[in-house]
Amino acid sequence: MIAVTPRAAGEAADADLAERLARTAGELLLTLQRSGHFEGRALGAAGDAVSQAFLCRALAAARPDDGLLSEEAAADPERLRKARTWIIDPLDGTREYSEGRTDWAVHIALAINGEATVGAVALPGRGLVLTSAAPFNPLQAQDRPRMVVSRTRPGADSVAVAQALDAELIPMGSAGAKAMSVVCGEAEIYLHSGGQYEWDSCAPVAVAKACGLHVSRIDGSPLIYNCADPYLPDLLICRPEWADRTLTLVSGVTRT
Repeated sequence: MIAVTPRAAGEAADADLAERLARTAGELLLTLQRSGHFEGRALGAAGDAVSQAFLCRALAAARPDDGLLSEEAAADPERLRKARTWIIDPLDGTREYSEGRTDWAVHIALAINGEATVGAVALPGRGLVLTSAAPFNPLQAQDRPRMVVSRTRPGADSVAVAQALDAELIPMGSAGAKAMSVVCGEAEIYLHSGGQYEWDSCAPVAVAKACGLHVSRIDGSPLIYNCADPYLPDLLICRPEWADRTLTLVSGVTRT
């Protein structure tokens, strides 16, 4: 039997909590979506509210001493004094959710000393929950890379890099859905430079790191979380063999 150190045991408990919360929030959102009580923007607003209320109460009960940063609540400056802060997006891809699509997600992450350490990303429409505790072994990469981009407003930088790589563009909804497509081996590259916040990427980054994927800012620097300003505008999640070339190309694009 493998001995579990206190730190490993604590991290496992955090990962289990993240998975359970993501899964339950996803089930709540599916129930609401299927109820027929709301449609369109009203459904999206109701989904944001229901998932936010559940997750905040659950985290307050399970980890009362930790900080919390959520897309759906005003940032509490007290979190900046804490080494451990949960960073959540109760409904990533509200538009896709309200349209009845499957490319939306629930993000639950724990940043420890600024690093995305524990993460769970639920894709309820696909019946999946991917976590940092159970690294996914993606399929072999294709020779011609596939790059996921926004289905409504693909960034000019991403399109330019995709053209230079002769990459196939795959339009998709939420940030979590795009990142998990790389984790699942359905794409090789997720490059984003159009503006995001910490809750958009923290959980996907934790999961992608655990799977051995490259994660960084588009200048190659680390992604730092639980900052006073939660704006974290860009990221690259990709298979390691595509990292250097993609970073070189995006550097050339952003300088022009």
